[in-house]
Amino acid sequence: MNTSTSKNPPKIVVTGRIPEGGLDLLRSAGDVWAWSGDDPAPRDVVRDQLADAKAVVTLLSDQVDDDFLDAAPNARVVANVAVGYNNVDVDACTARGVRVTNTPGVLTEATADLAIGLLLASTRRLGEGERLIRSGAEWKWGMFMMLGTGLQGRQLGIVGMGEIGTATATRARAFGMDIVYHNRSAASAEVEQRLEARRLPLDDLLAGSDVVSLHCPYTAETHHLIDADALASMKSSAYLVNTARGPIVEEAALVDALGDGAIAGAALDVYEHEPDVHPGLLDLDNVVLAPHLGSATVETRTAMAELAARNVVAVLRGDDPPTPVN
Repeated sequence: MNTSTSKNPPKIVVTGRIPEGGLDLLRSAGDVWAWSGDDPAPRDVVRDQLADAKAVVTLLSDQVDDDFLDAAPNARVVANVAVGYNNVDVDACTARGVRVTNTPGVLTEATADLAIGLLLASTRRLGEGERLIRSGAEWKWGMFMMLGTGLQGRQLGIVGMGEIGTATATRARAFGMDIVYHNRSAASAEVEQRLEARRLPLDDLLAGSDVVSLHCPYTAETHHLIDADALASMKSSAYLVNTARGPIVEEAALVDALGDGAIAGAALDVYEHEPDVHPGLLDLDNVVLAPHLGSATVETRTAMAELAARNVVAVLRGDDPPTPVN
């Protein structure tokens, strides 16, 4: 624990390990209790610390619900270190006068990079190739060995044309892909012109795209947005990439679609019941699996922690936070 030099410094609870740069900013504004383990802090340990906390920095593994807020009656701000905040009951926080903040923007480039990496790993069968080499099995080059599919002239369907979706589309355009997207509102004229992107209804996007990449937020409306019917409407040669949130995809339906050849492959960084992964996915060669690495660069995670800290500092000073949710 680190105590500031203020006479009565506000207590700030950090529920999980974050980069030191974020902690340094928090220490300048209050008395910081921070969990230092790599695993999530036990809920009872966090609850004990929340009783007199004025601010709480949370991670995706935390569920900020009524029970959590009951344990933190003095909290003024919950700063979620993530672009998403589906783990936070924003309405419950608002009803109690608790500000909620997140960390958008700073993870855009890293997540878009990973989406393209997963796209390439899936369409070029890199996961299968690496597993073959590591298995020690005999192999030799052949004209038809592990043929994948090229990207040039293929259609990429972006579901959710926000900052990350746009950044992913920009990278895909450099590979020669044609861009279509589905979004509640149209992208700017500049984005559409630069990417030669067309906005489509979701059904049309799914039916015509060679790769579908998910970048929409997780809400009640997007829960199982990609279900059995959606997967059945896709081309049998198509690939699905998900770097958004796991429950957007009905995982059991995806296992069936991959196993039956309804789609050619998938690449996932997030899971419906994370950190648990549907066991059916583990047995399939035509799916690439990553352990939620979307923002996992040193630079990005540091920027996320520092932005969350700046949000806390602003609220404790009585100012508007840089990235408010409510």
